[in-house]
Amino acid sequence: MFNLNKFISDSVTLRQESMFLNDIKANRDQLTAEIKDKSVCVIGGAGSIGSSFIKSVLRFEPKKVVVVDLNENGLAELVRDVRSTEGLFVPEEFRCYTLNFADPIFERIFHEDKGFDIVANFSAHKHVRSEKDRYSVQALIENNDIKAKRLMDLLTIYPPKHFFCVSTDKAANPVNIMGASKRIMEDLVMAYNKYFKVTTARFANVAFSNGSLPDGWIHRLQKKQPLAAPSDVKRYFVSPEESGQICMLACILGNGGEVFFPKLGEDQMLTFSVICDDFVKAEGLSKIECADDNEAKAKANAISYDSTEYPVVYFKSDTTGEKAYEEFYVPGEKINMDRFFALGVVEQTSRRNMDEVNRFFIDLENLFSKSDFTKSDVVTAIKSFIPNFEHEEKGKNLDQKM
Repeated sequence: MFNLNKFISDSVTLRQESMFLNDIKANRDQLTAEIKDKSVCVIGGAGSIGSSFIKSVLRFEPKKVVVVDLNENGLAELVRDVRSTEGLFVPEEFRCYTLNFADPIFERIFHEDKGFDIVANFSAHKHVRSEKDRYSVQALIENNDIKAKRLMDLLTIYPPKHFFCVSTDKAANPVNIMGASKRIMEDLVMAYNKYFKVTTARFANVAFSNGSLPDGWIHRLQKKQPLAAPSDVKRYFVSPEESGQICMLACILGNGGEVFFPKLGEDQMLTFSVICDDFVKAEGLSKIECADDNEAKAKANAISYDSTEYPVVYFKSDTTGEKAYEEFYVPGEKINMDRFFALGVVEQTSRRNMDEVNRFFIDLENLFSKSDFTKSDVVTAIKSFIPNFEHEEKGKNLDQKM
């Protein structure tokens, strides 16, 4: 039987245990002091990273956990998961709500609970495929930035002791609108650091996270459809468990204004096609490499369920916003690689003040209020705020790929 966690350890992260175990052990007393018997609110908690963060935090016995997510099915699975895990503490008050964190209902919950000791926001459009046209771009920025600002304003009423909002490696020297929106988010939340402690983290792809390309391979196999992957795009990977741990460590141990990232070397980057090769082998199959999508679909349709061969198609990336490599920090940022075993910290970076942030958000809302705004207008607006944003429109997006 295919064991996904074993495959991730053996073929993706190449680590048999979490890279953050030593940092957790070294800081266990502080983690316990800051989490045990405390109240926690997790926004976007049904996703891969949010749910892993919750499982990491539960090991330190918080008094109350409130989870908000739009994915009702994901929340149901989260509850089943935490309640089915041997030895995992679940507080008596573990509440899940299917709603948008910008919804007035969330404000009522927040006010009635009188805030939380720890607030972590994982709600985000995280896929580059989320920027096809002006409507998808507006939805992306509304979620990643505009609604996030409303949350930050709400938090000023009952300031948490620890606030964390997940970022992405794509926020460093962004080339896609998703990455740029997360860089905007970084500047946004850091402007509130004067009201309460704010930290964030940029990190790599979460192996087989919900909606990711590798996660899609599992669905393709179930539906007897071909596997597809770019052969020229290199990525860093962390396991689902590691993704929650890095967020917990950044949230609790970080100083206000800091950005965390995993210490991964360039030799640890992998291409999706290499991982796909290993995935096919782990399933007990051998690949049939096809020249194009049509050939791959035809071969998949023709193979029998007991076949030991499986069609794959590999391609060079040619879509808007795809970056050939990843980076966690940029020149000019003050980096500390010595505080933790497996975590690097951006201790100081160029940030915007609240007036600059407010002016930019007013400009964004005014732009979106126009009936004839274009995707290009949004790119121009972002460039006014992030001068090094290098966006190249190629006329093709990931929704045109298998």
